[in-house]
Amino acid sequence: MAVSTRKVFAVWALLASAARADAAATREQAPITLDAQSTEVDLRTDNMVFHKVRISQGGMSVTADQGQSVTADQGQATKRTTGLDFDNSVWVFRGSVKITFDQGLLTADEAKITFADKALSKAVATGDPAAFEQRIAKTGKVAQGHAATIDYDVSKGIVRLQKNAYLTDGQNEIRGEALKYNVAAQNVIAEEAEQGSQRVHIIITPPPAKTPPAPGKP
Repeated sequence: MAVSTRKVFAVWALLASAARADAAATREQAPITLDAQSTEVDLRTDNMVFHKVRISQGGMSVTADQGQSVTADQGQATKRTTGLDFDNSVWVFRGSVKITFDQGLLTADEAKITFADKALSKAVATGDPAAFEQRIAKTGKVAQGHAATIDYDVSKGIVRLQKNAYLTDGQNEIRGEALKYNVAAQNVIAEEAEQGSQRVHIIITPPPAKTPPAPGKP
């Protein structure tokens, strides 16, 4: 079963396209800043652990109680690289994780973030639940969503919410065990095979009726 709606969840288009534009333009030119209260470095593996860490670039920032860079291998040459170059690195953030971007906020207990070409390319956030919110400039409403896992693939423009997934544009709602949003097609998909024993629920709230003008007034 597939559930698609362009109007109800156009907010995801705003969310993801803004992030992609930010990565393609602002972040390629903006420097990456890392601040931490303290750090530990393992010289054998080049892995680094930062406490009370904040990483920012342009309009994007990531804060957490702890952030750890994971050494990555590049191709057959197995060139090892630390997370600080941000060319090809994976970071794991734990404890009060907050990812902010373009008037949006993603919160989680833990997040695994991949940087490629000095820009955030993928984020997998988990929590009880992981959640996001973003104000929609056109309507003034706050878009919100939550799930046990939120997987955002910036390069593919795909957002997956898994385990008790929920999305709303501030007026209409959709719930399911798993939801997937395709940025290019601007649709929400709830596949039957991913729902388990759950059913997909959609609530569409009509806008409030306009109050007619008082007699004698235009």
